[in-house]
Amino acid sequence: MSSGADVGAIALVTGGAQGIGRAIVDALAVDGHRVVVADILDDAAQQAAMEVGGLAVHLDVTDRASVDAAVELVEQQLGTIDVLVNNAGWDEFRPFLDTEETFWDRVIEINFKGCLRLSHRVIPRMVERERGRVINIASDAARVGSPLEAVYSGAKGGVVSFTKTLAREVARHGVNVNVVCPGPTETPMLDQIIKSTAENAKMIDAIRRAIPMRRLGRPADIAGAVAFLASPRAAFITGQTLSVNGGLTMV
Repeated sequence: MSSGADVGAIALVTGGAQGIGRAIVDALAVDGHRVVVADILDDAAQQAAMEVGGLAVHLDVTDRASVDAAVELVEQQLGTIDVLVNNAGWDEFRPFLDTEETFWDRVIEINFKGCLRLSHRVIPRMVERERGRVINIASDAARVGSPLEAVYSGAKGGVVSFTKTLAREVARHGVNVNVVCPGPTETPMLDQIIKSTAENAKMIDAIRRAIPMRRLGRPADIAGAVAFLASPRAAFITGQTLSVNGGLTMV
């Protein structure tokens, strides 16, 4: 069932080629959005765009020139972006004391500054038109912490705080800004983490058993929350943080 999206609204999803991003692309397309699949994985992005009748653009969220070029292409081919989903993310499980600044920089550039770059480029047009939706994907690690994810948790915590402050600044201009915090979710990135060490696999299995619903999240679980926040049904919701985690944390 459609969640009541504005038919034809243009939605750009970063990291939209696989995992949670791909599920968001599918959900928004079902709701009638014209979806832009923005990713560094060009072939997968093209495939996703073809399957939903959308547009694929190459976008590296760590590069401001790439962000500018991608948004300009979307505006030229489709028009002004109505919905921005800052989904692109990356992490590896590492004890904080075993990390180094190059790792910190990569985590922060992708997970936090990528969100800043896209928002800074896209939101001014939303403010001019006095309408728009921004949905940032953070993590429950930002809310409660997560072993072996200290830098990632900090970066995603920045996303949560940024979302709340930005929501206050642009609400009077008709722009809603919210954040979705997934719990552990079955994605290619998590699969790589599980396969990297036996210790990681044991930890994820322990988390799975601790979830009241007795399973990890699925990308479609997260996508449903994003589709709702992008819809007219969420017109009076802004600055909010929604956890999608099967009850693992209840805060």
